[in-house]
Amino acid sequence: MSPGTRPAGAGRLLTGAAWSLLLLGLWLWGGGAAGDSPGGPGPVTGDIAAVGRPPGAELPPARAPLAPAAPRRVEVPSLGVDAPVVARGLDDTGAIDPPPFETPNAVGWFGSGTQPGAAGAALFVGHVDTETRPAVFYGLSAARPGAKVLVTRTDGSVAEFTVDDVRVFPREGFDATKAYGPREPGRAELRLITCGGTFDREANAYTANVVVSAYLTGGTGGAGGAGG
Repeated sequence: MSPGTRPAGAGRLLTGAAWSLLLLGLWLWGGGAAGDSPGGPGPVTGDIAAVGRPPGAELPPARAPLAPAAPRRVEVPSLGVDAPVVARGLDDTGAIDPPPFETPNAVGWFGSGTQPGAAGAALFVGHVDTETRPAVFYGLSAARPGAKVLVTRTDGSVAEFTVDDVRVFPREGFDATKAYGPREPGRAELRLITCGGTFDREANAYTANVVVSAYLTGGTGGAGGAGG
């Protein structure tokens, strides 16, 4: 689709996400994912730094990884997120192809990477907004450690993740391994990624990424062996 025929509102949605997805794609092409199996407030602004993990925060223990299964839906109850998940690949530039313009409230999953619940870091990307309205991850920067993320999988199981880290990574000095790589070897982890910082009209892009990290703490049903 040529620039002149993009749907209304598509311009900001594309440019706001393109930077983060391109960096992620380049990291994947460069082998950064080796070892993996192949509404609230809006975007944070200006000088707000990473939320990180508050000192002394008590979080539940990680559970053993589940058998692999692809995701169908993701929920973040504390943020009001309840969205379908669509598998996405890499486009010709090496960037993860985001969900289509027509579905800004869908979440993209890097389908050639880790399946959520299996060992490694599964990568979910979502738009923060369009030119006309908020999109699926508009409130992602409001996530807090301890919040639950529920992923319904194709085997009928629901993998339960617990948020342990929320960070804002500025465009300058961006470290893709720190943002997207597994935090603990052998652990089942999840990344929810969207644009953050401020929208730089001159650059026509956001100035940062919001990356929410979570790890597997429970699950129910299905053939993947999910337990409590």
